[in-house]
Amino acid sequence: MLGRKEELNHLNELYNSDSFEYLVMYGRRRVGKTTILQEFAEHSNSIFFPAREKNDALNLEDFSKVIQYHFDKNFIASFKSWEDAFNYIGEKATEKIAVIIDEFPYIIDENPSVKSILQHVIDHNWKKKNIFLILCGSSVSIMESDVMGRKSPLHDRQTSTLEIKPFDYLESSAFFPGYSNEDKLLAYGILGGIPRYLEAFDPNLSIKKNIANKIIRNGAYLYEEPDNLLKAELRETNVYSSILAAIANGRNKVVDIADYIHEERTKVSKYLITLQTLRLIEKRIPCGDKETSKKSIYVIKDNFFKFWFRYEFTNNSYYAMLGANDASKEIMEDISNLMGDVFEDICKEYLIRLAKCRKLPFIPYHLGKWWGTNPALKAQDDVDLLALDRTGKKGIFVECKFTSQPMPYDEYEDLVMATKAFPNLEERYLWFISKSGYSDSVVRQAKKDGAVLLTIDDLFEF
Repeated sequence: MLGRKEELNHLNELYNSDSFEYLVMYGRRRVGKTTILQEFAEHSNSIFFPAREKNDALNLEDFSKVIQYHFDKNFIASFKSWEDAFNYIGEKATEKIAVIIDEFPYIIDENPSVKSILQHVIDHNWKKKNIFLILCGSSVSIMESDVMGRKSPLHDRQTSTLEIKPFDYLESSAFFPGYSNEDKLLAYGILGGIPRYLEAFDPNLSIKKNIANKIIRNGAYLYEEPDNLLKAELRETNVYSSILAAIANGRNKVVDIADYIHEERTKVSKYLITLQTLRLIEKRIPCGDKETSKKSIYVIKDNFFKFWFRYEFTNNSYYAMLGANDASKEIMEDISNLMGDVFEDICKEYLIRLAKCRKLPFIPYHLGKWWGTNPALKAQDDVDLLALDRTGKKGIFVECKFTSQPMPYDEYEDLVMATKAFPNLEERYLWFISKSGYSDSVVRQAKKDGAVLLTIDDLFEF
């Protein structure tokens, strides 16, 4: 298994505790939760039960089999109730044991009372035992509201929570050891950090060939994935797909999205909240602004969905006539436009890694893109990536360029001018990260100003 050392260490710490532990683990579909749990279960005394979309009686029967085979090495009969099954574990648990229920939402969807039963068992039985309970689910909304929410019987019973998040660019690069650093970033820009998507690409094929074979070709796993995931999670998928397509094509405000898809703004706002819960999109505000900022925009958080809705969803009929290979060629000719925003996110992940290693001038309190009015220009301006310290007195200004030409001097001047939008800063640091290097004039000026010039190779050196 690639990566996930921190997550496994967290599980092992809880497992090695001398008291009862209860972890709520969740994350969006395909992010690798089950793989982590399987890896953990292989090296611990564990009961691992993957719930299925079955009725209550069949899930209870399957759970009974897993329990009885673990403790008694055979299966006699299904327990009459979930309470009997849980109490049986409490009676048999004479040493440390992990009880893992994967896709717990499938169980409580059929039988909501299981939450109350489990709460009673925890309070009156398991809390005195050396048991490590893990409830895991892909439905983030159910895990947050029905399992951990205030109205849930299990509210405040957990001793720990763990959201499994996608890999960042550096972790994702491990899936393609033979790729150049540029191609590793391209693969991440196309697939994002979801392990199942990264595994779908053949590391022995070029990016262009993978796009043709693994995404554009009818019947490929990634060709079907966005539709399949939305159908598994949502109703009215046509509206959600239309919203995602609008955002992928540059409509990132509620009013623009609503106009683009011809739906009421109030309806669009509700759908946007749901897509945020699914971790497919996120609401962004200018770095340093308050959460209530009226400058908020929506962006697709998942790189693969961003790619798919920009290209495949929008051009499906055209690509079908064009053919997968020629469609892939056209996409690669436009890929730098997709990578512009993606590269800013990659650079943000890079700065987060540097901050954790204490390799920045300060630990950022705010970190992200900034846009707004620059008084010095008396016009709108933006900074690809801005880091501000907690006092608001220090700032790192970062220009991120994923272009095929060396960064010209006017781009350097633009960033210098953008710093004037923050007159209260006492310390300003200029950073540039460019795929294709820098013009000689930029190199000379950067040396005078003490600016930092980086290339994509630097993103892989820690």
